[in-house]
Amino acid sequence: MEIKLQIQATDESRSAVERLARENLDKKLKSYLNKFDREDVVGNISIKIDKDKKGLFVGKLQISIDGHNYYYEREDYKNLDDLVNNLFDHFKLDLSSK
Repeated sequence: MEIKLQIQATDESRSAVERLARENLDKKLKSYLNKFDREDVVGNISIKIDKDKKGLFVGKLQISIDGHNYYYEREDYKNLDDLVNNLFDHFKLDLSSK
């Protein structure tokens, strides 16, 4: 399976978002993603992180994998790590219920 990761974030948070996304995909979600592990499967993951007027983080996670689409949106996070991990936790919950 090939996973294409697209990140939209400020320059200062981009590397942290990429690191957190890779950690979630390679560790927390690895066993859940195994059911998609075929050569013909391509997963597209798009993460968009912004700051709102209050200076808090807002994030969107959109995933398309093997004909399934997932979308998550969260706002008002002080900690970037918590936001990214929470977005992926919701994806993990959806995968575990299938």
